[in-house]
Order: sequence, then structure tokens, then C-alpha cells
Amino acid sequence: MKKSFEEQMEELEKIVGELESGKLNLDESVSKFEEGINISKECNKILEEAERKITILVNKDGKMQEEDFEIKVEND
Repeated sequence: MKKSFEEQMEELEKIVGELESGKLNLDESVSKFEEGINISKECNKILEEAERKITILVNKDGKMQEEDFEIKVEND
């Protein structure tokens, strides 16, 4: 069964803690890093799917209408 977003984030936090501890050898660190990258990609997919499902109700001319949710990214 596929893990939830929250479960994957907990796993990612655990991996970060292990990497930050400095107790892993190089091979273990690389393996954990790769695992973390894969989890991060899965979390990103989940967030992108959720973004596609979100709609915002907007009050226009006294009527409620649905509009697609769009994220506006500003460049630095």
C-alpha cells in the first residue's frame, strides 16, 4: 500500500536526521540521500495532484463561481 503524504514526510525527516547526525559512512549516506530524493519526488507528485484538484470559490456579481486554482510564482 502506498504511504500517505504525511507518512512520507515523516520518513524524509527521519532520513534528514540520520544524514545530519554524521554517524553514517559514505555509502550509507549516499543510499539515504537517494532514498530521500525518491521520497521527495513522490511528495511533490502528491502535492501537484492535490493542486490540480483544488478549486476556489469566488464571489462574482453576487454569485458563487468556481475557478481553477493557480499558483503564481514570482521571480527573485
